[in-house]
Amino acid sequence: MDELLGGGFLPGTLTVVVGATGIGKTQLGLQYAQAGLAAEDHAGIILDLGARGDSQNHVDYAQRMHSRVLEATPAQEPKDWNELFSPERNHGDYLHVFDYQGRRVTRQDLQWEEWHEWQAELNHKLRRTITFLYGNFVRGVRRLVVDGVEPVGRPNDSIQLNLFEYVYHQVVRKEAEWVARDLFRQRYRELSEQVSNHAYDSQALGSLLLYTSHESMLHEMIERPLDEGDALSNANTLIYMGKVREGNRMGRALYVAKHRGSACSDDIIPYEINDAGLQIQSG
Repeated sequence: MDELLGGGFLPGTLTVVVGATGIGKTQLGLQYAQAGLAAEDHAGIILDLGARGDSQNHVDYAQRMHSRVLEATPAQEPKDWNELFSPERNHGDYLHVFDYQGRRVTRQDLQWEEWHEWQAELNHKLRRTITFLYGNFVRGVRRLVVDGVEPVGRPNDSIQLNLFEYVYHQVVRKEAEWVARDLFRQRYRELSEQVSNHAYDSQALGSLLLYTSHESMLHEMIERPLDEGDALSNANTLIYMGKVREGNRMGRALYVAKHRGSACSDDIIPYEINDAGLQIQSG
C-alpha cells in the first residue's frame, strides 16, 4: 500500500476508505493503526461510531492479526485532570461512542423527541470522546481510525458524519492548546503548565475514515461522482474497496480515486483478506 501511494498515508491529512460491509475496511484500518507502533512507537487508536449494535469485530481482529489486546477507554473522567498527563494512566485504545441503540443514524428518520434524545446523548458522549482523543495524543499516539459509519441517502443528515466532522475539525486538526481549552474549560488556567509541557503537533496526526457504501461492486463506486459531502470530497486520499468479477467467480480489488490532490494510477489492484489482514496481490 505504501508503494501504491508513493510513500503511504500522509500525516496531517484525512484518508477515506469506502466499501461495502465485509470487504476488508476494518482489517485495513487495524493494519494502519498497528503500523504506528513501528513508525511512532505508539499504535493507533480506534473510534467506533457504529450505532446499530452490530460489532465491527475490532477486538477479535486485532488479537488475531497482531496479537494486540484492545483496551476500552475508561468510562469515567479522571477525578483529578492532572491524571490525564500521567504516563501510568490507561487512556484506552478503543472507544465505541454509542451504546447499543438499534436506531437509525439520520435526522430525517427520527421523530422530534428522538432527535433531541440523540442531541442530548451526543453532548454527553462528545466530552468523553475528546478526553479519549486528547489523552492519547498527549501520550504520543499519532494515528486515528474512525469506523462504523453507515451509508445514508443525504450525508448532511447523518448523525455519524456530523459527529466525525466535528471531531476531525475541532479536535484532530485543532492546535493542542485549544483542544485543551475546550476540554478543561474553567480548569484550564490551573492545568495550563501541564498542557504546555505535553503539547503535540496536530499536523503530525493522521486520520483514516472507514465509510460503508451502498454499492458492493468496485466499478459502481468508481463511476459515481464525488458529491457525498465534505468527508469524501475534502479527503486528501480516497480509496474504494469493492468486488470485481474474475471469470466465473468474484474477487476483491481496490482503486485509488485520489491522493495528495494529484493524478493517480488507473490500475485496479486485486487483494485478498486472510489472518494477516489485507494483502495486495502482486503481479
